[in-house]
Amino acid sequence: MTEARQREELSREDCLRLLGEAQVGRVVYTYRALPAVRPVSHLVEGERIIIRAGLGSAISPGPDLDAGTVVAYEADLIDAVELTGWSVVVVGRAGTVTGRAELDRYRRALRPWGAGEADDIIAIRADVVTGFRLLPRAGSPAAPGTRPAHDRID
Repeated sequence: MTEARQREELSREDCLRLLGEAQVGRVVYTYRALPAVRPVSHLVEGERIIIRAGLGSAISPGPDLDAGTVVAYEADLIDAVELTGWSVVVVGRAGTVTGRAELDRYRRALRPWGAGEADDIIAIRADVVTGFRLLPRAGSPAAPGTRPAHDRID
C-alpha cells in the first residue's frame, strides 16, 4: 500500500483510553545529558501513567510530580502492512512511587522486562496528551465501507 493515509486527531480522552488498552510503550528521558528511550510496560490510572523500569537517577526521586523530571511517553498500534493504526504521546513530570502499598500493587500488576533489572515504579503525570489515528484515505480500497474493484457489483 503506497497511497497516503488520513490523519485523524484524537481527543485527550481517546488518547488515554487507547494508552490504557496498550501493554507496552516507550519512555523518553534524559540520561547523562542525552536523550534516551526505553520500552516498558505500563498501566493508566486516571491522569497518570505508571511504568516499571530501572531508570535509577534519571528520574527524580520521590512522589512530588510538581518537582519531577520532565519525560515523554509514547505508545502505538500500527499495522506494518496497511500503515494504519494510532499513536499517543504524553509529556509530563515523572517521579518515583514510594508508598509501600502502591509499590506492592504496581509490582504485581506490571511485569518486569528482564531478570536482575532494577525495580523502580514511576508515575508520569499526563500534562500534555496528543495522539492521532491513521486511516486509509477515503475511497481507497482499504477504506472502511469500500470494496476492492474485483468485489464490486456494478
